[in-house]
Amino acid sequence: MSEFLWVEKYRPKTIAETILPKELKTVFEKVISSGELPNMLFTGTAGTGKTTVAKALCNQLNLDYILINGSEEGNIDTLRGKIKQFASSVSLQGGYKVIILDEADYLNPQSTQPALRGFIEEFSKNCRFILTCNFKNRIIQPLHSRCGVYEFNTSKKDLAELCMQFLERVCSILDESNVSYKKGDLANLIMKHAPDWRRVLNELQRMSVAGTIVISTDKTDSYDVLFKHLKEKDFKKMRQWVVNNIDTDASAIFRGLYDKMIEHLRPQGVPQMVLILADYQYKHAFVADHELNVVACLTEIMANVEFK
Repeated sequence: MSEFLWVEKYRPKTIAETILPKELKTVFEKVISSGELPNMLFTGTAGTGKTTVAKALCNQLNLDYILINGSEEGNIDTLRGKIKQFASSVSLQGGYKVIILDEADYLNPQSTQPALRGFIEEFSKNCRFILTCNFKNRIIQPLHSRCGVYEFNTSKKDLAELCMQFLERVCSILDESNVSYKKGDLANLIMKHAPDWRRVLNELQRMSVAGTIVISTDKTDSYDVLFKHLKEKDFKKMRQWVVNNIDTDASAIFRGLYDKMIEHLRPQGVPQMVLILADYQYKHAFVADHELNVVACLTEIMANVEFK
């Protein structure tokens, strides 16, 4: 099943194959050259390659590893059982073993994360830990201090180059899959979602079922249109905009609003909107219904912020 998914089938196997800023890629290449893997904490937005890098490091250093998903297997007893069972067995490769704990920011900071700190210390002789998270402020300080922290951030300067690299890769994937496309459409889709490469690949696989990639150039879903709905207090059209855009990453909407707000708000409305966005962005990590959370955020903006 995993090989059916393009994000798994075409996942980079080495650091050289990853789509990363040059400086960050160099750091990981030096880790491989040294032959020593420290405890690591990878932090950054979704789809930027954190889990891919963790797996690539283990593969290139020829280390046994286990992947545990913190959002699905974060119960303290489940986590303890998996880690102890894996850590106590002998490595088939002869070196130390690696525990990749994905989405570690979903672990309870009052119980599970302190226990994880204990596991890191208990198994320090034969295990290394790689934690990944979207929100590093949700990881307790004792874990920060026991890991090297690596931020998967992409500057505007690097983004254009990375988008070009990823464009060439998806063209190769589509050619291999006998799917027709227009390169300009692919470029627009990549720029829209970058640096969430996973999301782009998932979108393209979904579209590829018809044998051709067709990307609408309709501008009705732009943030300018959303701000128009908010200014006019048109709840129905605002909610429809959310339905059309929520798909796999609701948090991207908060960033899009933040980037465009100066163009649409009176100066006195900017600080208030920043506070509203920050509040709902934080809640986004905890709520079950992301669509409802975004609609609630936009409703509060609609009711309280002054527009031009």
